[in-house]
Amino acid sequence: MSDKDLETRLDELETRLAFQDDVIQTLSEQVARQELDIRELWEAKKHLNTQLKEVSSSNIRKEEDETPPPHY
Repeated sequence: MSDKDLETRLDELETRLAFQDDVIQTLSEQVARQELDIRELWEAKKHLNTQLKEVSSSNIRKEEDETPPPHY
C-alpha cells in the first residue's frame, strides 16, 4: 500500500470518527432531554394522582355505593 493510499484511508477514518463523535454527542443530548421530560411527566402524574385522590375521597361515591338509575 502506498503512502497516498494510507493517507486517504486515514483521512476517511478521521472523517468517520468526527461524524460518529457528533452523532454520539447529539444522541447523548437527546437522551438527557428525554430524561428531564420523563422526570417532569412523572412529577405531573404524581401530582394528578394526588389531586384525583383528594377529589375522589371528597364527594364522589364509589360506583358500587351509587344507587342504580331509575330505568334499571
